[in-house]
Amino acid sequence: MDSFALRKRGRAVQEKVHARLTDRHSWKLPKQSSSIAPPHVWTNADQDPVPVEKRTWSKWAFIGYWYSDLVTVSTWQAAGAIMTTGLSATDAILIVLVAAICNAIPTVLNGAIGADLHIPFPIALRASFGYRLSYFGVAARGILALFWFGVQGANGGACVTAILTALWPGYAHLPNHLPKSAGTTSQGLLSYFVYWCVQLPLLLVPSHRLQYLFWAKTALVTPAALAMVVWVTVRAGDQGDFFYAPATVSGSARAWLWLSNLTSVTGGYSTLAVNIPDFSRFSKTRGAQLFQLPVIPVLKTVVGVFGIVSAGASRKLYGTLYWSPLDIVGEWQEGTTPGGRAAAFFAAAVWLLAQISVNVSANGISFANDATTLAPRWIDNRRGAVLVALVGGWALCPWIVVSSASAFLNFMSAAAIFMAPIAGILTCDYWLVKRRRYDVPALYDPDGIYGYGSSTWGTNWRALVVMLVVIVPLLPAMAEKVAPDNVHVSQGLVNLFTFNWLYGFFVALVLYYVLNYFFPDRTTLIPHVVPGDAPVLGAVEEEEDVENGMAADERTREDSKVGPTYAEEIRDAA
Repeated sequence: MDSFALRKRGRAVQEKVHARLTDRHSWKLPKQSSSIAPPHVWTNADQDPVPVEKRTWSKWAFIGYWYSDLVTVSTWQAAGAIMTTGLSATDAILIVLVAAICNAIPTVLNGAIGADLHIPFPIALRASFGYRLSYFGVAARGILALFWFGVQGANGGACVTAILTALWPGYAHLPNHLPKSAGTTSQGLLSYFVYWCVQLPLLLVPSHRLQYLFWAKTALVTPAALAMVVWVTVRAGDQGDFFYAPATVSGSARAWLWLSNLTSVTGGYSTLAVNIPDFSRFSKTRGAQLFQLPVIPVLKTVVGVFGIVSAGASRKLYGTLYWSPLDIVGEWQEGTTPGGRAAAFFAAAVWLLAQISVNVSANGISFANDATTLAPRWIDNRRGAVLVALVGGWALCPWIVVSSASAFLNFMSAAAIFMAPIAGILTCDYWLVKRRRYDVPALYDPDGIYGYGSSTWGTNWRALVVMLVVIVPLLPAMAEKVAPDNVHVSQGLVNLFTFNWLYGFFVALVLYYVLNYFFPDRTTLIPHVVPGDAPVLGAVEEEEDVENGMAADERTREDSKVGPTYAEEIRDAA
C-alpha cells in the first residue's frame, strides 16, 4: 500500500472518529433488508431466521456448548458454597443434581422453539408476551446477562493472576493502591484488565463458528480438572470425616436451607432455560438439541462433586476450606518451586479458557441478541458484544459480587425471580397453548397477530398478569437479601423466596394455561406452522413427525394462500 493510500485511509478514519464524537446520528446503522420483516420495520439480519447454510450445530455441538457452560469456576464454586451454609456433602450433591434437572427440562422444552423455527429468544418471546411487552422480558434477560458477564469475568481475572504469578512470582506482592471499599486490589484490577483484553476479540466471533472454541475447551479442561481433583485427593488421604460429616443444622431450618440453596444453584443457570433458542436455532436437525436433557444433569453434578471433594481435601491438606479451584492453584505457588509454578500456570491457563468460553457463549452473545432487538437502529451483534464488554465488564464492578460465598449465592437467588416465570410462560405457550404452531413472519410484524389487537398496545395481558402475580410477592424478600440491614419482611415471604425458582416456573406455567383456557386469543391459535424460511413459505401440518431427529426440519407444501398475508387472513376469519 503506497503512502497516498495510507494518508487517504488515515483521513477517513479521522473523519469517522470526529463524526462519532460530534454527531450522535453518525452511530445510526444503515437499514438492512430483512428476509422476513415488513419493509417499515427497522430490524437487521442478525434477528432473521437462521438460513440453512448457517445451521451447523449437531448433537456434538450442544454437548460441547454445555461442557463450555458447566465446566467452569462458577459451577465448581456453587457446590462448595452450599457447604458453607451448614449442609452436608450429601445435601450439596443432591441439591446440584435436582437443580440440574430443574434447568434441563425447561431448557430442552424451550430449545425446541429455536430448533423448530430457527428464531432467537427475543423474537420467540413475542408469541407469548406480545410484540411490545416482549421487550420487558428481553431487557430483564439482558440485564442479567450483563451481571453474569462480569461475574464470569471476575473469575477469569483470578485465572490471569495465577498465570502471571507463575511466570513472575513477584507479581503476587504487587503493591495495592486502592482503598478497601473498592472491593479489589491493584493486582486484581490489572489481572482483570488483561483478561478483558484477551476476551474481547473472541466476543466478535460469529455464533455459528463457536463450536470450535467449545471443542478446544472440552479437550483441554477435562484432563486438567480431573488431574486437579485426583492430585489433591491423593495428597490429602482419607476424607471420610469430611465427606460423611452430618449437617450442622436440622429440622425445618435445614429444609428451608435446602430449598434456598436449590434456588440459588438453579437460578445461576435460569437465564439459559430462557435464552436457549439463541443457540438451538443453529441446529442442523430438530432432534439435535434433545441431547441437552442428559448432558446438563451429568456435567453439573460431576463438576459439583469435584468441587466438594476438592474442598474437603483442601481443608485437610491446607487447613482451609477452598471453594474455588483457583485457591488450590494459588497454594501450588506458595513454595515457588519450578514444578509447582508450572502446574499452576497450566491449570490456570485451562481455567482461563473455560471462563472465556462460557462468557462468550452464555453472556456475550445473549446480551448482543437482546440489545439488537431493543435498539436495532443503533446496535447490531458486534456493537452489542462491545457494549456488554464495557458495561458488564466494568460499569457493574463484578468483583464485588464474587468477593464472598454469601454474596455469590444471594446474586444467583435474585436472578431466578425474573427468569423462572418467563421460562414457564415460554414453555406453556409453545407446547400447551399454541401446540407448537407459530406464524413466524407475524413475529416480525408489530401489526400482526402477535400484537394481540390494537387496543392492547402490543401486549398479551395474560402474560402480564402472570408476571405480576409471580414476581410482586417475591420483591420484599429480594430487597431484604440485597440490603438485610435496612429491609425486614415477614418470615412467610422469606420462606416463599427460598424456593422462588420452583414457585415462579410452575405457578407461571399453570396460571398462564388457565388464563388462555378461559380467555383464549383465537387469532393466534393458527391451524398450521408458518415457517420463516425464505424465499418460499410453507405451512407445516400439525401431524408432522418430529420425533426423528435426523429428519429434515419441515416437509412443506407450497400453497398460494400461505405467505405474507396469511396472518391477515387468520385475523379476518376470526
